[in-house]
Amino acid sequence: MARTLVSFHAHPDDEVLLTGGTLARAAAEGHRVVLVVATNGEAGLAATHLRADGGLGTRRVAELERSAGALGCARLVLLGYRDSGWRDSATPGGFSDVDRASAARRVARVLEQERAEVLTTYDPAGGYGHPDHVQVHHVGALAARLAGTPRVLEATLDRRLVQRAVRLVEAVPGVLPGVRAAAFADAYSDVVTHRVDVRAHAAAKRAAMAAHASQATADSDQRTLALLLRLPRPVFRQALGREWFLQRDAAPGPLRDDVFAGLDRG
Repeated sequence: MARTLVSFHAHPDDEVLLTGGTLARAAAEGHRVVLVVATNGEAGLAATHLRADGGLGTRRVAELERSAGALGCARLVLLGYRDSGWRDSATPGGFSDVDRASAARRVARVLEQERAEVLTTYDPAGGYGHPDHVQVHHVGALAARLAGTPRVLEATLDRRLVQRAVRLVEAVPGVLPGVRAAAFADAYSDVVTHRVDVRAHAAAKRAAMAAHASQATADSDQRTLALLLRLPRPVFRQALGREWFLQRDAAPGPLRDDVFAGLDRG
């Protein structure tokens, strides 16, 4: 039976990193996938020459459209909020500062139009703490309640696996010199309910990731996206071949592989 999944994200490229394989798998299995993105990502990091003319947001929307196509999304909805930025680029008045109820009503309208059975958002930490990601968590939860969407899945990572991977990176000098395992003590989640196998859709995930070319650029430091795209394809498939979610109202049991499983019983 064909289902509808709506995936709600903060910025262009967020849809790939934690959910790209899941979206590609759902689309390939005949389900309708709708992508909702809060901002154009105009405050994102990129090489200076890409930000010089103030056109980074326009560039990132074009990249998002290519990514959505690679993943098989049937519809892309841009909410048009300002990117709040992060750390040195943080500015007031962005998505993280908007009225949550107002934003939730806009997302709820999409859920109602699509009769969505599943909504993906982020965990309460917004993954690594970006204020726009935290806002997606809250706005998405409220939107699902308003629309009566039966299942909300919080896209996340298994914190223990992240810390283990970062410790390995720390042992290799110069790869990501500013990254430390201790910084992830409160990031992502130590509880997950879904571990989705997306290895068969790694090519679509990689193509979507490659579409976000601006986010693989920097003036000096290595960007994570660039490092991931340099992985040999078999290594990429293994390293990024699973995606994690938390369903807060899920019954106890083993980790689930299918984001739609059990909806008939619900």
